[in-house]
Amino acid sequence: MLAALDEARAAMATDDVPIGAVVVDPAGAVIARGRNVREAAADPTGHAEIVALRAAAESRGEWRLTGCTLVVTLEPCTMCAGAAVLARVDRLVFGAYDDKAGAVGSLWDVVRDRRLNHRPEVVTGVLAAESRALLDDFFRTHR
Repeated sequence: MLAALDEARAAMATDDVPIGAVVVDPAGAVIARGRNVREAAADPTGHAEIVALRAAAESRGEWRLTGCTLVVTLEPCTMCAGAAVLARVDRLVFGAYDDKAGAVGSLWDVVRDRRLNHRPEVVTGVLAAESRALLDDFFRTHR
């Protein structure tokens, strides 16, 4: 999560919302990093999780990220939760809950939907206060 927090801080340099993500392989090595780039890349899909999942797939040479863990500072939205399911990550770890757009327990629970063919393990609240503080500081200066 510390590496994801570093990515979140880096997102602020481009005036993007400070959300960071990393993908960890089965051996525990970080194989991909991502941060929000919606503003920097003018890309509505430029969420930290999507950036990290794409980089991890490229690193492994395949789209199936079986055995990997996606670590993100904020609860994923529906797009990102769906991408985690489709990428077949084994585990999803996040820091702060997102009461406005969260899709891993807050508003929806995409990753635990029994109708889907894959359901990653979910671990919540990891360094949640640090993740929330970055977001609060960012929005305090942008509203």
